[in-house]
Amino acid sequence: MLTKLIEKLKAERKTIVFPEGTDYRILEAAARLIADDLLDVILIGEESEVKAAAEKDGRDISKATIINPATYEGMDALVEQMVELRKGKMTAEQCREALLGGAYFGTMLVKAGIADALLGGATYTTADTVRPALQLIKCKPGYKSVSSCYIMVKEGCPMLCMGDPAINIKPTADELAEAAVEYARTAEIFGIDPKVAMLSYSTFGSGAGEDVDKVREATKLAQERAPQYKIDGEMQLDAAVNPVVAAQKCKGSEVAGQATVFVFPDINAANIGYKILQHLGGYAAYGPIMQGLNAPINDLSRGCNADEVYTMAIITVALA
Repeated sequence: MLTKLIEKLKAERKTIVFPEGTDYRILEAAARLIADDLLDVILIGEESEVKAAAEKDGRDISKATIINPATYEGMDALVEQMVELRKGKMTAEQCREALLGGAYFGTMLVKAGIADALLGGATYTTADTVRPALQLIKCKPGYKSVSSCYIMVKEGCPMLCMGDPAINIKPTADELAEAAVEYARTAEIFGIDPKVAMLSYSTFGSGAGEDVDKVREATKLAQERAPQYKIDGEMQLDAAVNPVVAAQKCKGSEVAGQATVFVFPDINAANIGYKILQHLGGYAAYGPIMQGLNAPINDLSRGCNADEVYTMAIITVALA
């Protein structure tokens, strides 16, 4: 999976910022990224503490840039920019206080163009990572919401994209449509041919109800917004993945029976769905990968390991 992304990184040098610069998993992954000469690394934290944590485990981070927000020479400029971005919602003093924390500081480094991407969440909650991104990086022009997806990988099987298991609890039809188009674009980055299934408990009108209507409307909106992609629904999971069922229920569909991108109707279904595939199906799950932001900001699980940090760093920067 990573080969294509690594080639992309080597063709255009990028910089990633890690807000949790003293975490042992971050340091192990950072040392590997530096040793592999894949990208430039910024670690946030007090310099002596970051170096001591790295030395404790024998990690060579000598080529990383370490920035302590408390002593950062460009802090006044970041405060001024953040005050403008918050448009009266935070005073200069409040912005300065927020920027002393790694999540806001790292996000502002991305906003200011000092870093291309951010990966956090080894110790922070998802909200700690997402909130600064929404307030400072904000949504892409024309987008109203942010969503997330996982790339699912299993040897000998095609890669899949599944969303949204982490951000939108009960997305509207418009939000589902936005997400569907973003998932298709993300899938292409990973070399997946995006065939997008808009999932429901109904297939092409076999069921009825408010939830079915929402998915049906979302399908129509997504098709109108991105006619270059194969997007179809509403459909049940069996119709999406099983060619025999698809032939019975979805004649003529270019997606049914061969879907690679799955848009779930709400966070419950998505979270359960990807974890079933991960824990019962033997797939590795990479994510959550944030969609719809002006710059790549991604969240880690607090139970992550260094291998996951390494992989997610490559994924995150490749989206830049």
